[in-house]
Parts: sequence; C-alpha cells; structure tokens
Amino acid sequence: MSEAFLSLAAWRGEAAKARGAFRARMRAQIAGRVEKQTKGGKPYFELEFADATGKETFRIWSDAPFFTACATLNAGDWVEFEGDFEKTNFGIEPRRLAVRALTAPEVESLLTGSPERQARLASDAADLQRLIEGMREPRLRALCLLLLARHGVRFRRAAAARTFHHARRGGLLEHTSQMMRAAEAVCIVYPHLHRDLLLAGVLFHDCGKMWECTPAEDGFGIVPNETGELLGHITIGFELANKLWTELRETPEFRTWETLEPRSEMVRQHLLHLIASHHGEYAFGSPVLPKTPEAMTLHYLDNLDAKLEMFAGAYANAKQLAPGIFERVPPLPTSPILPLPLLRESNAVPGARSSSEA
Repeated sequence: MSEAFLSLAAWRGEAAKARGAFRARMRAQIAGRVEKQTKGGKPYFELEFADATGKETFRIWSDAPFFTACATLNAGDWVEFEGDFEKTNFGIEPRRLAVRALTAPEVESLLTGSPERQARLASDAADLQRLIEGMREPRLRALCLLLLARHGVRFRRAAAARTFHHARRGGLLEHTSQMMRAAEAVCIVYPHLHRDLLLAGVLFHDCGKMWECTPAEDGFGIVPNETGELLGHITIGFELANKLWTELRETPEFRTWETLEPRSEMVRQHLLHLIASHHGEYAFGSPVLPKTPEAMTLHYLDNLDAKLEMFAGAYANAKQLAPGIFERVPPLPTSPILPLPLLRESNAVPGARSSSEA
C-alpha cells in the first residue's frame, strides 16, 4: 500500500472528477453504522465516516465480500480503509474494501489534523484573540475574554453546523474568525457601526453550537444531543451570554463601569439582540428580526461566510456538468460556475494597480 491517504474532502474531489472506478485510501472515525433493508428485503449497512474535513456515508450491500467484516465495526472505531470506488445510481460506492484498525499514534495524528490545518486553526485563534483584545468597550471586551477563558477549548473543537457549511471539528473557529475579519473590514467602510458590539456579536452569535453540534473530545462525529435538540443554538447562546454577564457583574472591575454611558444594561440588551436576530427571518428560527445596523450587518456577514463556504465546497466536491459549471449543491439555489480569474500580472495595463495593490 502507498503511504499516502486522502482526507474525506480530498476523496470527494477525486470522486467528482472520476469518470469510472478509482482507488483510494483513507483514515477516519466511524461516526455511525445503521443496518437497513431494501424494499425487497435485502440487508445493507450505511457506514458514516468522519475526519477533520467532514463526513461521508457509504452503503455496504450484503453481497459484498466485505459485508461481514463491516458488521463488526461500530460507531467510534478508528479505521484505515482502502478500496475501489465506483459511481452507481446510489452515488459512489465501494466495490472492494480492506479495513484495519488505527494505532493510537495514528488516531492522535488524525485528530490533530495535517500541519497545514493546524497552522490555519492556530492563525484563526490568534486573529480572534487579537480582535477581542483590541476592543475599546471594556464590558464587551471582558465578556468576550470570559467566554474564551471558560469555554475556549470547547469553542475551538466545535463545528459551525451539522451540514452545509463548516460542518467539521474546528469549523466554529473557522467560521467565527473569518466573520470577525470581515466585520473588521466592514467597519472601516461603515465607520458609524459599533465595531466592538459587532465583533462581540460575531463571537457570541453561534456560541450555542458548542452544545448543539460539538464532537466529543476524542472524535469527529457530531451526534445530536438532548440539549441541542430541545433548545437550539440561539436559545443556548442567549442563555450563555446572560450567564457570563451575570458572572462579570459580580466582579470589582464591573462596578467601576457603572457610570459609563451607554449604561451597562443597554450594552447587554444590544448584544442579546444580535444573538437572537442573527438568522434574519422568523422562518429561519430568529425569535426577533434584526432591528439595528449591527444586527443587520451580523446577519449578512453570517450568511455571506456560509454561502462562500458552500461555493468552495461545490468547486471542490460537486460533479462538473460542463467545463466550469457544477451540479447544484443544496441549499445553493443554482448551479455554481467558476468565478472570473484574476488578471495575470504579465497582461496588466502599464501604470494600472496590480491585484495585490487593489
């Protein structure tokens, strides 16, 4: 066997490009195994695999030579699997599959991710810390730092969703840090926006995902839980912000802010409004609609980052219908088309700004 193996995201890219059967080798955790039957009573397994880049489900039919071996696999197992994959009416399916358990060092390596992903997440965490520490509003700054102090480890592990965008271990950190950088840029163009309130809203808007869709400390699978199902991340985030604010209010430092304008209660309410309204519409789960410039900006930044992540995923993984045109991937409303390339520097008009200067 070759020493190289693909991430699930890279496998999806290979599957999208393949015109026939192709061979691949991967390492992942089994996030779930469900035994089902066809309408004709034929048994089969649905095995869901997960790694740092996402998840993938394969059907294993009873007439496959490796069906019996797959019956011994359970959710939580760490495996390496290599096989031939082929497009069928049911999607991409394995035709031959060899599976072995991973060693402890291999599991640890898979959990921490590639050096490139580790560097990306470290950079995202540093940007988050930089922007929070640069806040001038002392109450919001202290509240954001308290969130990271209490729940930073869980925050960095959480996913931003179960499907569609940033649905992977570390996805919440990626989503939030990108939105924070975007918020910083938007506030330069629209200086009347309350920069610190918007940054705090970005940090807190999806903090309920730490309980709604967070993998276990030693896993990738995002398993539904009672808290997330009963309350949802908006309600959980609203409650968490209030709880941390109450804790902050008991500190000696908070008493020195009682004379500040605007009053602390107004600051708290505006932050809670951002959390409650960030989905933008009642139909999408917002208990209230955005009623301030910061709330509307947060809603659009959230939607923008999610949609651009969906485009990136479609370009990497979706089937190409024609050169540069990809199969629609829900919830995107249309078939994605490759964007216009940047002007090559060798073709630039003399005296015009380069793309790096623009």
